[in-house]
Amino acid sequence: MFSFLKKKKIVPHIKLSGIIGNVGKFKQGLDLSSQEEIISKAFLVKKAPCVAITINSPGGSPVQSHLIYDFIKQQAKKNKKKVIVFAEDVAASGGYLIACAGDEIFANSSSIIGSIGVIYSSFGFTELIKKIGVERRIYTAGKNKSTLDPFQEEKKEDIERLKSIQLDLHKNFIDVVEKSRGSKLKKSEIELFSGEFWSGTKAMDLGLIDGIGNANQILREKFGEDIVIKRFEKAKSWLSRKLSSSTENVDQFANILDEKSVWQKYGL
Repeated sequence: MFSFLKKKKIVPHIKLSGIIGNVGKFKQGLDLSSQEEIISKAFLVKKAPCVAITINSPGGSPVQSHLIYDFIKQQAKKNKKKVIVFAEDVAASGGYLIACAGDEIFANSSSIIGSIGVIYSSFGFTELIKKIGVERRIYTAGKNKSTLDPFQEEKKEDIERLKSIQLDLHKNFIDVVEKSRGSKLKKSEIELFSGEFWSGTKAMDLGLIDGIGNANQILREKFGEDIVIKRFEKAKSWLSRKLSSSTENVDQFANILDEKSVWQKYGL
């Protein structure tokens, strides 16, 4: 019986879910340090025909997105493994960047895919502090240290400097997509790199993904009905479980609202 089990193909399956980067005091988002060990273990499974990665993320930190993408690519090359990525509700912005580490990308027909762009958002409170009689005092060493201070009037040079950085980050993102998808990207009147996002069905038409289907379905079609899909996931710490079960912590509630606002951008 044991020899029979050993002959079964095992496909390691990692799930990367949530906002990428730091999302709050009591909740860690997706970053390389929290996922490195799990990703490494999945790629070490001997004779696995591939490593499957499910992504459910609206994006977040560009740096952490690139770090996770690069690490997956390095592990795939080092261990000579194919990577198949599956998008769930959302693989957008940094979530889609990570998905580009896959040799193939699949999604649900209703998944949200794309958002290949860079965004910075803030508020301006200059009129508010005037109205309530507050005087803003700020002292810096370095004339640009107070760039985009929300309590001061916007400066044209600050905006231009920010836009320059955003264009650099956007180009880096585009380079990853073009390198990953290559000739699969379809010529269309639709601008792929405008920050727009699409359904899984439309994303397939545009060449952003390879097909429609979930992990269980696609992996069994590719490798046979008798494969064993082995889930690799990071166990929650005692503190994380304790905090996640608490409804009394105001900071935690604020963190949840912040995270919810990012997901709601994609209608979730």
